[in-house]
Amino acid sequence: MVLSQKETLLKKKLDHHYKYFDKSKISPDPLEFPRRYKNYYDVEISAFISSVFAYGNVKQIINSLEKIHDLMDNQPYKFVADYSFEKGMKLFRSVKHRFYTSEDIAYLFYALNHIYINYGSLKYFFLLYYFEKDLNLKSAISFFSQHFLEIISKKESVTHGIKFMFPDPNKGSACKRMNLFLRWMIRKDELDFGLWTEISPSKLVIPVDTHVAKICSKLKLTKQKSVSWKMAEEITGKLKRFDPNDPVKYDFAICHIGMRKMNF
Repeated sequence: MVLSQKETLLKKKLDHHYKYFDKSKISPDPLEFPRRYKNYYDVEISAFISSVFAYGNVKQIINSLEKIHDLMDNQPYKFVADYSFEKGMKLFRSVKHRFYTSEDIAYLFYALNHIYINYGSLKYFFLLYYFEKDLNLKSAISFFSQHFLEIISKKESVTHGIKFMFPDPNKGSACKRMNLFLRWMIRKDELDFGLWTEISPSKLVIPVDTHVAKICSKLKLTKQKSVSWKMAEEITGKLKRFDPNDPVKYDFAICHIGMRKMNF
């Protein structure tokens, strides 16, 4: 693949920022939480919870995640495996996060308990919907979210907060938080864990929020005007010109340049 002069310059800058944002530059980021653990299941659960809460002001995100990890006694897998909804309702009554009520959080853990008991891990649950022939993870994310909502709906009617936890790319959502979790699980480098080796990093789609959208618009990596799945796919497609096997490796740097108001 031959790059134009402009593309070559942009790739050089992207590669520079990718190397600059190593593990010493993680904070403040929800990725700090799963990096506390060594056990596979602790990492997977902490990463999932951390991604679900990754919206809004970063200080607010970190505060909410500190509370939840404290309530899990910093043993995510044990907490999920032993979870009872009734205890969860009491335990989480003082925890809220923007659109999520304490009840929403209790139902999230109820669904996680169901998944780990019945499927063994989030990875095996997700792989039910993954097909190697798919261009990217759009279809798998859609089925994963629908099934999660079905688990909760068997116990209680699905609230606005729960629906927000599990958006659907087929309805246009950029699914930033789900793509973030998948980046952490599938990619492998100083930042990301690479625990889900069954899926190629080339299938990932960039997690797009306002920071990523703003910078990618300036860099002419997207022509879309609003954050959507279409925008996420377009940016990912452009980044594939710089690294077809691992286009989403640039995500952390792009996001944090925006968050920290740095110059690209």
